[in-house]
Amino acid sequence: MWAGKYIVAKRRGPWEYVGRARNIGAAVILAIEDGHVLLVEQWRVPLQRQCLELPAGLVGDETAGEDIVTSAARELEEETGWRPDRIDVIGEFASSPGMVSETFTLVRAHGLTKVHDGGGVEGENIVVHRVPVGDIARFVADKRADGCLIDVKILTLLGSSILEQ
Repeated sequence: MWAGKYIVAKRRGPWEYVGRARNIGAAVILAIEDGHVLLVEQWRVPLQRQCLELPAGLVGDETAGEDIVTSAARELEEETGWRPDRIDVIGEFASSPGMVSETFTLVRAHGLTKVHDGGGVEGENIVVHRVPVGDIARFVADKRADGCLIDVKILTLLGSSILEQ
């Protein structure tokens, strides 16, 4: 139906949905070390709001054939300023399967070393948060109260606290 540089609108029978162009994938990074988790906050144009998220990035958008592990390590360092010693793949997930064909691979970063302040590439203006895991529910509630939208992947950190309510 329509194709841009990164997104393609598709139709299959009566069903309309969007996907990534050129089979680009995404890596989402769960980076927890020393009882702290790395989160990023940035302005998201489609939402017209700040959004709190796990660090993430596209796989193969700039370097064709780049693997998920290499991409995840690069994106984590670019966005947060923390370099991992090791990346383990957890699995592939779909965030909105009724509307988007895109999936993401969730990975876990280990052996983190801070090498710079992060912030992403020019124009991203990413704010890095290093939050104690035990304070994550309060931190998310505070960000929501400030008007920040919370990405669904943050549920990986809130799961047990939501089930206890």
